[in-house]
Amino acid sequence: MTATAMDNLKYKPDFERAKLYWKAFWEKEVIDRPLICINTVKKGMTFPRYDSSVSNAFRKIMNGDFESLLKAFEEYISALAFCGESIPSFDISLGPDQYAAFLGASITAGEEDITTWVNPIINDWGNFGAVIDQTPNSYFDRMKQCYAYAVDYSKDKFLLNMMDLHSGMDALSALRGPQDLCFDIMDYPEEIHRVLDDVRKTYRDVFMMGYENGAMDTRGSIGWAPTFCEGKFAVTECDFSCMLSPEQAREFVIPAIAEEAAFLDHTVYHYDGKEALGHLDDILAIPDIDVIQWVPGDGNPPSIEWMDLLHKIQAAGKGLWLYDWMPDQIRARFKELKPEGLVFQTYAETEDEAEKLIEDIKKAM
Repeated sequence: MTATAMDNLKYKPDFERAKLYWKAFWEKEVIDRPLICINTVKKGMTFPRYDSSVSNAFRKIMNGDFESLLKAFEEYISALAFCGESIPSFDISLGPDQYAAFLGASITAGEEDITTWVNPIINDWGNFGAVIDQTPNSYFDRMKQCYAYAVDYSKDKFLLNMMDLHSGMDALSALRGPQDLCFDIMDYPEEIHRVLDDVRKTYRDVFMMGYENGAMDTRGSIGWAPTFCEGKFAVTECDFSCMLSPEQAREFVIPAIAEEAAFLDHTVYHYDGKEALGHLDDILAIPDIDVIQWVPGDGNPPSIEWMDLLHKIQAAGKGLWLYDWMPDQIRARFKELKPEGLVFQTYAETEDEAEKLIEDIKKAM
């Protein structure tokens, strides 16, 4: 089911206009410029204090304290202007490895931590079966409860994000531990395939839990990527792929990513780190991946200095989500890229600065 028309949102008064730009984006059409997502403080407002840490969300979700989590978020976004194609959306998350927790791993979050950690639980592949734990107040059930509460709270105000889905080999890496998984791929490939096949079978149920309980089937989908669509959307990714050879990735990673992308209506592939570039041609060959987010990784030059790579991605027919270009860089160099399927996520100090950037790009087209 695809989303139906809805009114503008309280915190995005031009939501209907933005939806037209996003529709053109996915269809590789250009209305009058590339898409630009900018969040900035409203005129006369100051940024409120807001704890956006995953560990804070984890504790509140697992305690069932959904109301205070949502109220804090609403207070925060009430001071913000969502300019261009930016859309306010609330991230329901237990942390980067929550998918593994849905399959039985346990999550920890220290008082000083800003994120959460998953404790590996696979010691013997023969004794492990990948099944979603849906018992009352399990991690999966708490997320479902939070979505159900948040969908009513957020109505006509903001959207809800699709979960960060580190599925497939990322889930196995969290369940086993990355180093042990690397050894096991060489020693027990048949067992890895057996469990991976079971993990892949859980993807639809995990996705649909968020999609249906978050009313994404009627409101539209968005995630931690700012890319909105009317239909099923999620970020696809496999950070563990940086530890694999191209041959190993083709065996263990690429088929799962292709399967997820085919299930979704639209997807952005989160491409993290130059260590994974050996898989680029295989990723670009997946027909249902729409957009690439290139993340060079810590210690490497920002994405603007990888122009040959960005050109290669666009030549393969993929869009680009560029998250690390500053406004002056966008003004100076955006025309080096095709505008079709191109979205910039950037920052501005004021609403006037944000609107000026949008107008400058439109005039320079």
